[in-house]
Amino acid sequence: MSQFFFFGCLCCLISACSNEQTKTEQNGSAVGSIFENDTLLAFEINPNDAEMAFYWQNNKRENYGNFSNLREDLNRQNRTLIFAANGGMFNPLYAPQGLYVEKGELLSPIDTFTNRNGNFYLVPNGVFSISKNGVASVVATADYHQHDSVDYATQSGPMLIINGEFHPLFKMDSKHLNIRNGVGILPNGNVLFVISKIEINFYNFAHYFYKRGCKNALYLDGYVSRTYLPQANWNELDGDFGVMIGVSVPN
Repeated sequence: MSQFFFFGCLCCLISACSNEQTKTEQNGSAVGSIFENDTLLAFEINPNDAEMAFYWQNNKRENYGNFSNLREDLNRQNRTLIFAANGGMFNPLYAPQGLYVEKGELLSPIDTFTNRNGNFYLVPNGVFSISKNGVASVVATADYHQHDSVDYATQSGPMLIINGEFHPLFKMDSKHLNIRNGVGILPNGNVLFVISKIEINFYNFAHYFYKRGCKNALYLDGYVSRTYLPQANWNELDGDFGVMIGVSVPN
């Protein structure tokens, strides 16, 4: 297969995602936009339009594990979960792999190893963070600096887009296919969450973030990835993983 034919197929595969937009609403207010085609599901949101938070354990120090448990806990707090995604890789104890900050508290230190195996260590890896004033950021691990203004942070890898460029190890014709989810920052500062509906390689997955204008985007996880977005009829409440990212509004 020629590269030109492959690239043409790639463009046809993912270009429609930016053309099918639906506004999500809760209590009469728009709180995000859905972009969807047969290949990808994307959710764009301004972090200041709703409460975006990272979750790992409840107040009993029990892992949430999946979105069903998280949704039930938020309901008890009179909040409605409108979006959730698993928020990074985890170790065999279902604890965060690498950096994890929740409500300003450092719960897991940053991992700066570069000579280990696995997607997490396809350097550069990176950090997705939200500041206490609602500014979201994705940066390579080497560029992240922990400070008091960080409200939430999770480390994962590899980076998908780094300063406007594809990760140097990605290959357009890679046969390494998997379900994937990731996060990027759009030029307007909004956060873009994406999950693939089908198995896809890193290059093709990263291409969507690149096309949408993300200067930096981060891979969150692979085959265990789940997304909860009921307004898109996407209700993956199962799973058993570590960190989750949730967007919620008052009931």
